[in-house]
Amino acid sequence: MWKTHAKLLASAVFWGGTWISGRHLAQAMGPFSAAFLRFAVASAFLFLLSRRVHGRFSPPARRDLPGLALLGLTGVFGYNAFFFAGLRTVTAGRAALIVAAIPAVVSLYSGLALRERFGAARICGIVLSFCGAGVVLSGGEPLALFYGGFSPGDLAILGCVACWAAYTLAGRAVMTRVAPLEAVTWSCLLGGAFLLPPALAGGLVHDAAGAGAADWLHLLFLGIMATGYGFFWYYEGIKRIGPSRAGMYINLVPVVAVALGIVVLGETMAPSLVLGGGMVLSGVWLAQRRGA
Repeated sequence: MWKTHAKLLASAVFWGGTWISGRHLAQAMGPFSAAFLRFAVASAFLFLLSRRVHGRFSPPARRDLPGLALLGLTGVFGYNAFFFAGLRTVTAGRAALIVAAIPAVVSLYSGLALRERFGAARICGIVLSFCGAGVVLSGGEPLALFYGGFSPGDLAILGCVACWAAYTLAGRAVMTRVAPLEAVTWSCLLGGAFLLPPALAGGLVHDAAGAGAADWLHLLFLGIMATGYGFFWYYEGIKRIGPSRAGMYINLVPVVAVALGIVVLGETMAPSLVLGGGMVLSGVWLAQRRGA
C-alpha cells in the first residue's frame, strides 16, 4: 500500500513541477509549439505504456470517438494553449493557486447541472474557494477586479480552469466505457492533432529547431513524467484506494508549485498569495469533505 501512496505523492510533485517547466518553455517558444511538442512526447510514451499494460492498443469504438475528441479538445488543446499563453506573464506560483480552484468549479457545476446534493459545508467551501481566487487575482484587493479587470495572463489561466473542469466532467462519462489509460492516451493523440495546425502556423518548425537542451529536458519531463507517469499512477491510485483518498493528493500540487517557484525560479510570495491560496485550498477541502 505504501507504494501506492508514494506514486500518488510523486504524481503531485510532477504536476507541481509542470508550472516550473511551463514557465520556462513559455519564454522559449510559442504557446502552441510548446503544447504540441509536449503532447507529441506524451502520446508516444502513453502509446507504448498502454501496449505494455494492456498488451494491445486498439482503436476506440465509434460511439466513443466524440467523447474522446471532447477530452482532447478541452484537456489537451484548450488547457495547454491557455497554460503556456498565461505563463508568459503570470508567475508559476500565482497561476497554480488560481488553478487550484478547479475542484470548486467542478463541484459547483455538478450541483447545479447534475443535481448532486449541496450541503452547507459544500456551499461554504465553494464560496471560500472563489473568494480566495479573487484575493489571488486582485493582489489582495478584490474590489480592484471591478474597475481594473483581469490581465490577459490571468484570463488565460482562468481559461485553464474552465477547460480542465470541462475535461473532468466529460471524463466521467467517457471512462465508464474506456479504460482510463486508453482514454488519456487517445485524448492526448486527438488533442495533439488539434494542436498541430495552429502550432505550424505559429512557428513550430522554427521553435523546434531552435530549442536548446534545457528546453527539450523540460518537454521530456512534461511529456513522460508529468503526463505519462503522473496520470497513470494517479488513476492506478484511484483504483486501489478510491477517488476520495487519492484526490487528497491533488491539494499538494499548488503547494509544490509555489515552493518550486520560490526555490527554482526565485519568485516571491506576496501576502495576498498566502492568504488567497490558503482560502482556495481550505475551500476545496471543505467542499470535498466526506458528506459535504
